[in-house]
Amino acid sequence: MSNTQVLMPQMGESIAEGTIVTWLKKPGDRVEKDEPLFEISTDKVDAEIPAPASGFLLETLFGPGETVEVNKVVAYIGAEQGTATPKAEAPQPAQSEQAPVSVQQQPASVNAATSVDDLRRQRSSPLVRKMAQEHGVDITQLQGTGISGRVTKTDLQAYLEKPQKAAAAAAPVASKPSLNGEKFKYQAGAGDRLEPFTPMRASIAEHMVISRETSVHVTTVFEVDMTRVHKLRARHKPDYAARGVNLTYTPFIMKAVVEALRSHPILNSSIVDNQVAYKSQINLGMAVALDWGLLVPVIKRADELSMLGMSRQIVDLAERARTKKLKPDEVSEGTFTVTNPGIFGSLFGTPIINQPQVAILGVGTITKRPVVTEDDAIAIRHMMYLALSFDHRIIDGATADRFMAQMKSFLQEFPESLL
Repeated sequence: MSNTQVLMPQMGESIAEGTIVTWLKKPGDRVEKDEPLFEISTDKVDAEIPAPASGFLLETLFGPGETVEVNKVVAYIGAEQGTATPKAEAPQPAQSEQAPVSVQQQPASVNAATSVDDLRRQRSSPLVRKMAQEHGVDITQLQGTGISGRVTKTDLQAYLEKPQKAAAAAAPVASKPSLNGEKFKYQAGAGDRLEPFTPMRASIAEHMVISRETSVHVTTVFEVDMTRVHKLRARHKPDYAARGVNLTYTPFIMKAVVEALRSHPILNSSIVDNQVAYKSQINLGMAVALDWGLLVPVIKRADELSMLGMSRQIVDLAERARTKKLKPDEVSEGTFTVTNPGIFGSLFGTPIINQPQVAILGVGTITKRPVVTEDDAIAIRHMMYLALSFDHRIIDGATADRFMAQMKSFLQEFPESLL
């Protein structure tokens, strides 16, 4: 019986490769079909990849930290223990990109500055960056034809086929450009340890730098009395639990966001070539903090969901984000993002906009505080801060404040009929 090939999966139309994070089985181990076999990381999501067949893991062709093109063989599974016969795809031994290295292996300072355009080009696939490094090509000097100016494999190969231009582009590069820029030079200290960015951390870092360089960030903060929501949640939580759903404060906030976006569609838009692209759908991104980074799964068509449906989506997406079960299309096409640092006790923050969106809402912790009521009495209320960061290029302060005022009013008078 022939051996079964294990391929690097296609995790999305725009994803050309994946980086192996770890093998969950070692050669010689018994594996069952659909059992998690290895973990990969891409530009969009981390995921566990299941075994395509039952048998024994005969051989792994790539190790942790190595980046592999989609549909390329990464391992073999056989019905009996042994060694896979095809050897052509086995890579030469290489140091893992993710392995921690001592400071003696790194330069004491980094001199290359990084512009937004450079970052977009450098965000080309690890395979392309590796090819450029092997040929001594400075990838920041190439004009990419990929998404957001990414340099593709075809771009690089075309450049290398032109000897005179390739020679000009082959200026020696001492080290990879750094996100710190020129003015922050690292000096090695005794006992320091340098660890390369994971693919997810590199993607987050690049995305945040580009967002700060792209949008004109302004933040407005509102205080909201969540006492009514607190009581409604306590009253309906047993009923939701009976239907297998944990009712948290998040769906209440998401419902308020949906209502405010309906009235203020400019916050559910993007900027495209000096035009405003108003989105027909309300797709809410929900930032989920993980031990190894941050993911933003998207609740598609959130305006069409009931409170129960919203609650189910929130629990499901958060759980699958933590267990690496999300698909690439579940972290894309967001039109507005909600991030909740309040779960860690933060009163409020000033979040960075998730491009190409134009606004993001930060949710603070809900705490009991004494407040002065409208009849001049002092009462203990459940209070929360909401912070909206918005792109001042197209959203005026008055518009942002009206959006927040509507959210505040909706939450403080939340309709019980929605539950």
